[in-house]
Amino acid sequence: MAEPVEEPSNRPSDPWGRIKNLKSKSKRNGSNTWQVVAGSAVLGLVVATGAVLAAGPWDNGQRKAERQLAAAADHTGGAHHGRRLPGAPEPAPSAPAVLGALDTTHARSAPQDRASLRTALAPLIASPALGTQVAASVIDTATGKQLYGRGAATPMTPASTVKIATAAAALSALGPDHRIATTVRLSEDHRTLTLVGGGDPTLTPAALKSLAASAARAVKEADATGVRLTYDTSRYTGPERHPIGKNPNIAPVTALMVDEGRVDDTDRGPATRSEDPAGDAARAFAAQLKKAGTKVTGAPREARAPGKARTVATHHSAPLAALVERTLTNSDNDIAEALARQTAIAKGESADFAGARRAVTTELKKLQVPTAGARLADGSGLDREGRVTPALLTTLLARAADPERPGLRPVLTGLPVAGFTGTLSTRYQDGTDTTGATGRIRAKTGTLSGVNALSGTVVDPQGRLLAFAFLAAGSTAPADAEAALDTLAAALTGPAG
Repeated sequence: MAEPVEEPSNRPSDPWGRIKNLKSKSKRNGSNTWQVVAGSAVLGLVVATGAVLAAGPWDNGQRKAERQLAAAADHTGGAHHGRRLPGAPEPAPSAPAVLGALDTTHARSAPQDRASLRTALAPLIASPALGTQVAASVIDTATGKQLYGRGAATPMTPASTVKIATAAAALSALGPDHRIATTVRLSEDHRTLTLVGGGDPTLTPAALKSLAASAARAVKEADATGVRLTYDTSRYTGPERHPIGKNPNIAPVTALMVDEGRVDDTDRGPATRSEDPAGDAARAFAAQLKKAGTKVTGAPREARAPGKARTVATHHSAPLAALVERTLTNSDNDIAEALARQTAIAKGESADFAGARRAVTTELKKLQVPTAGARLADGSGLDREGRVTPALLTTLLARAADPERPGLRPVLTGLPVAGFTGTLSTRYQDGTDTTGATGRIRAKTGTLSGVNALSGTVVDPQGRLLAFAFLAAGSTAPADAEAALDTLAAALTGPAG
């Protein structure tokens, strides 16, 4: 059974919005202006410093340098606003340095070397809750140095942590700005419109409406009295059904679908899926054409667009970077399989499960990731025949953290945040988290029957960005296994305070 998914936080927080409101009020309050400005400066430093400490090195791996810079910024509060107008009130006193109040005992007591890290992790990784087999890898992303390993080169069933590999391969092959196109083509005789699927599972009813409006205008300009409608799914080949068969966690894998083939109003997690996503999309498109004033003759049928047909409407998906983030945050199986197929197309492979496996593996080798023993059975991790090693996952995360590879950065920014987003939103929550790791861990979860995994990044007390992968099999109590994995990852942040 695939893991449940939660709503991601797709909107970056805007701490400055509150300050803007305060400033606008200050203009109306006259003499209170200096107080607002002083408060804004203090609040700004607090927010900036908090962001450095909590967010981690998601921009160019510079968290340690940023923390040092924030600590060095003494100019706090109202005493440093520059030239003061004659007769104006004295500035508010400076606030004390924010970082001076932070607990520094963690940095002194945290593991400093491999031996102490082994000592800290050994009793945790031996937890019976993790099942009969556990493999692990922890590395320093800046150096690639392995700090801890237990069967790091042992192939294990990755479950949804394989999405890290799928996402990295797609970004490497296509680039973060790539968009998947859905088009409408009009035949040379103006009698046939063809809706051509490009493989975008996130196509929406609103996008169909926009495509229909553009296509209707083209039909009208051609003075056509009506059209036949066909739909083209030839972008993908091979079986549409995932090897697990019919399952609420994934729709048939086809090049044309709307809202991932969901028949309800959900946009993540398990749901009833259409038996014919492409046909449903075409029928919905036909309805929109009619609303736009175009007469559609007969029912839509599947066929390739005529050779000399011209494109009259195009819709592009969100950039690949955004699709990757959504895939990882929500553990979205449909987008993951689409990313694997798009990688296959980019690498000249067949756009089916076998071609995607070959293409993703080839791209991982290009990234110089250890692929010995790996089998990328699918893009989503739903296939229990898939195998990866912990070392493969941690090496990929290190590649994504490399400042020289900015195109891979969405692999990190898409990882769920402990206690806040996606599949970690209900884990490490305040009130129940005894590790103190809420918000300090970003990781991809993986859950199948008897399989539990967690792989992601954490900043240790020395400011190092660590990549970790813990893969477990043979567990009988999923909740207990997840709690044990959470404790392992939290141990990398240093002792709970």
